[in-house]
Amino acid sequence: MRTFQFVTVDVFTDSRFGGNPLAVFPDAQGMTDAEMQSLAAEFNLSETTFVLPPADKANTARVRIFNRKSEMPFAGHPNVGTAWVLRDRGARLRFEEIAGLVEVEIEGGKPTIAAPQPLQLGAEMPAGLLADCVGLTVDEVLVTHHKPVLATVGNSFVIAEVTNDALTRATPDLGKIREAHKVYDAPGPGRLPLYLYAHDGDRVRTRMFSPMSGTVEDPATGSAATPLAALLLSLKKETEHAVTIVQGVEMGRPSLLLCKAKRGPDGIRATVGGNCVPVLKGEVSL
Repeated sequence: MRTFQFVTVDVFTDSRFGGNPLAVFPDAQGMTDAEMQSLAAEFNLSETTFVLPPADKANTARVRIFNRKSEMPFAGHPNVGTAWVLRDRGARLRFEEIAGLVEVEIEGGKPTIAAPQPLQLGAEMPAGLLADCVGLTVDEVLVTHHKPVLATVGNSFVIAEVTNDALTRATPDLGKIREAHKVYDAPGPGRLPLYLYAHDGDRVRTRMFSPMSGTVEDPATGSAATPLAALLLSLKKETEHAVTIVQGVEMGRPSLLLCKAKRGPDGIRATVGGNCVPVLKGEVSL
């Protein structure tokens, strides 16, 4: 029988039981793909990470990320949390992932990750179709600056601006999301993640719904916050800007995500960082 150590951390928070919980297996050598997927389903968190030796010794590790149903090419809070768990390996870490190389800087104990790809925009989603998915009216979806649009820096989301009141009231309808996915399948099979945001003073409030992939609502979504920061910069003339994002309030797990976006030679790149708090540790025998 093989035994594997794990830890759990709450990510993007200074308080235990806030932020987004993550399970990390710091040494997953010897696990099969099926075992990783089964463990992710067993933990029943939005994601679980498995750390393996890198293919290139210049990098820190190969990090595999699984949600309850499938492997993910990239995700935000799993990288931040995994970096925090591996912080004894240095202040600069490099993770090999399906979407590309994820670079991490740790300062004052807080990891900041760079998304592996520049901003890419895909198909727009009709405002009325998005509104139906989350129990809103079409006039509550704001299209002055941009229409609901597929955006990615390594993991794709439909990003839409809504009114502050609508953001608080939004409720995902799995049946309507499944129906919408039949006519709007841009994110790919089996998922239609919806990332809603509203400006609130000098901060941005967000919520993320992805019930088709098993996450009805996520308390902190770094891989959605980064394309949002990049998208907002694309609407301006500045070369860079910072965005403070608050998420998870409606779930009772308030999260704080610190994002930056910057124009570069290959497009707009984005980073996200925040604090982590340890919660559990243990072992699993397979």
